[in-house]
Amino acid sequence: MKIGHNMNDDSRSAFHKGREPLDKRFTMLPVTCALLTLEACAKPPTEQIEAAEKAIKEAQANGASAYVPDEYAKIEGTLAALKKEVTDQDGKLDLFRDYGKVEQLAVTAKSGAERLKTEATKKKEEAKAAALQAQQVAQEAVTATFALVAKASTGKDRAALESIKADAEALKSSLNQVQMAIDTADYPTAQTKAKTIHEKSQAVSREIEAALARIGKGRPSAQKKRSKVDLLYV
Repeated sequence: MKIGHNMNDDSRSAFHKGREPLDKRFTMLPVTCALLTLEACAKPPTEQIEAAEKAIKEAQANGASAYVPDEYAKIEGTLAALKKEVTDQDGKLDLFRDYGKVEQLAVTAKSGAERLKTEATKKKEEAKAAALQAQQVAQEAVTATFALVAKASTGKDRAALESIKADAEALKSSLNQVQMAIDTADYPTAQTKAKTIHEKSQAVSREIEAALARIGKGRPSAQKKRSKVDLLYV
């Protein structure tokens, strides 16, 4: 019985010796997982950051800063906050780094930029249509002005005629600036310039028409001061 007892003791000893490494492995498993998690968190989410930056650049290329400026400024603010958070985390020891907030900001910036890209593209097309319409109206106004200038008598006051022709030619030249703005997809500028041309053309035309109306009622009195347009039609 003593021998058997010794054999049982030996068996139990061997059994416990065999368990010790396994027990230790199970004990170390949570620690290992925790370390792996910390290591993963200690690295910035480079892919997400690059994806966000790419989306913002694409939104900018589609005119987001021009057509949805307020929303685009917010996205840029998110990107700035993201970069600051990366810098803050980089300054910490590996054990204490956590780029979770960076990843959240990257996702927010990317989704927001993609939305702005779509919205800016839509507004850009609307601006293009408006610019083309304004250009057409301006062209028609300039053409009408030249038609009125053509009624001027070259034998009356050549200086006044040349002056009014110069005004009309300046308006015609300005139309080239409208076309250049359209060619470079600067539709807001094109629309603004076209409206200005239209307004100036109308002003010149009204002046000429007023002179024609005064002449139609009879020659202005000698005491009345004549405009340069009056001198063309008397």
